[in-house]
Amino acid sequence: GPTRKMPLTASAMDFFQLFVPDNVLKNMVVQTNMYAKKYQERFGSDDAWIDVTLSEMKAFLGYMISTSIHHCESVLSIWSSGFYSNKSIALIMTQSRFEKILKYFHIVAFRSSQTTHSLYKIQPFLDSLQNGFDSAFRPSQAQVLHEPLIDEDPVFIATCTERELRKRKKRKFSLWVRQCSSTGFICQIYVHLKEGSGADGLDALKNKPQLHSMVAKNLCQNASGKNYIIFTGPSITSLNLFEEFEKQEIYCCGLLSTRKSDCTGLPPSMLNNPETPQSRGQYRIRMKGNMSLICWYNKGHFRFLTNAYSPVQQGVIIKRKSGEIPCPLAVEAFAAHLSYICKYDDKYSKYFISHKPNKTWQQVFWFAISIAINNAYILYKMSEAYHVTRYSRAQFGERLVKELLGLEDTSSSH
Repeated sequence: GPTRKMPLTASAMDFFQLFVPDNVLKNMVVQTNMYAKKYQERFGSDDAWIDVTLSEMKAFLGYMISTSIHHCESVLSIWSSGFYSNKSIALIMTQSRFEKILKYFHIVAFRSSQTTHSLYKIQPFLDSLQNGFDSAFRPSQAQVLHEPLIDEDPVFIATCTERELRKRKKRKFSLWVRQCSSTGFICQIYVHLKEGSGADGLDALKNKPQLHSMVAKNLCQNASGKNYIIFTGPSITSLNLFEEFEKQEIYCCGLLSTRKSDCTGLPPSMLNNPETPQSRGQYRIRMKGNMSLICWYNKGHFRFLTNAYSPVQQGVIIKRKSGEIPCPLAVEAFAAHLSYICKYDDKYSKYFISHKPNKTWQQVFWFAISIAINNAYILYKMSEAYHVTRYSRAQFGERLVKELLGLEDTSSSH
C-alpha cells in the first residue's frame, strides 16, 4: 500500500504531484524555452512566441489530460464549436498559444555528447517517474509482468475504414509493466524501442524469447531479494529465466505455450498431449528441484511452470456453469491474478490520453503521464481522502484538469 499518509483534504493534484512534482514541471518549462530559442536561431525568429511559464505548462498538461476523459480525437476540439468543445476550460488559454507550446514542448532540449540512448529526450522524466513510484507505494508480494491494454480512440476505430486503419502509423515501441496484482498499481514501466527492421528489431524478435526475457530482467532489476512472486504470460515463461530469477530470490508462476514459450530444458513428454482422453481437473506433474511443470486439463491442456507454489497443494477454479473444477494451487493463483489484471485493463485502459503525436518520445511521454494519473487514482482510493469525497476515475481526472488549469483552489478542503 501507500508509504505515506495523505491528509483528508488532499486534492487530485496532490496525488498526481507525488509522481510529477513541480520541479519536474519547472524543468519542462526551462527545456521548452531553450528548445524554442534554439529552433528560432536555426529557422528564423517567431514574433508570436514568448517564453512559457509554470502555470502555462500546467494548463498545457491539463488540456492534454482532458482528452483522456472526453476521448476527443484532437485536443484542438476543445476550442472548436463541435461536440467536443469545452467552453469552461477553453478560456484559460487561446488555441494559438496552446499550439505554440505544443510546437516547442521538450523535456530534454539538447543531446549531450555521451548520449547514445534513443530515448534520451524522455529518459530523465521516466527516471523521475520511477523514483516517484518506488517511494510512494510498496507493492504486494504477487506481481504481474505484461503489456497493458492501451485503448485506441474508440470513436475513430468505429468510424474509419480498414484502409484508414492500415494507414495509421504503427507504434515504434512496446510498453511493458510490472504491476501489483492486488491493487493494480504499476510499479515499473519498461519501453522497448523498435529500432530498425534488422535482426534485433522488435518485429524480428516478436516471438523470440530473448526479447521477452530481456524485458522481464529489466522490469525486475529492483525486485531481487524481496521474495516477490511474479506471474508471467507464455512469451516470458521459460525454465532458464525462472532459474535465474530464483537465484535473486524472485519466484515465478507462468503459463507455458509450446508455440510462444522457450521450452528449452523441459521434458518433451510433458509438452505433448496424452493420447488417452482426460476428464476436467486431471493433471500431471514433473519436478526438478523447486521447479514444477504442471499439465492441467480443462477443455484443453494448460501447462504452468512454477517455483512459487507446491504442486501438491490443492486449489479450485470456480466456473458459473460447471461449478468447482479441482486444480493445483498454482493454477488457481494464476487465474486469480490474471483476472485482476483484466479488470484493471477494463477499468483504466480507456483513460489513456487520446493525443497521437508523430514523435516516439512524445507518444511514450503521454502514455507515461496516463499511467501516473491511474496510479495517483489508485493511491487516492486507498487514502482517507477517498472516504471524504469518493470520486470516480472520470471525476478524479476532471478535478485534476481543473486544478492544473487553476480553476480549482487546491489548498481548500473539499
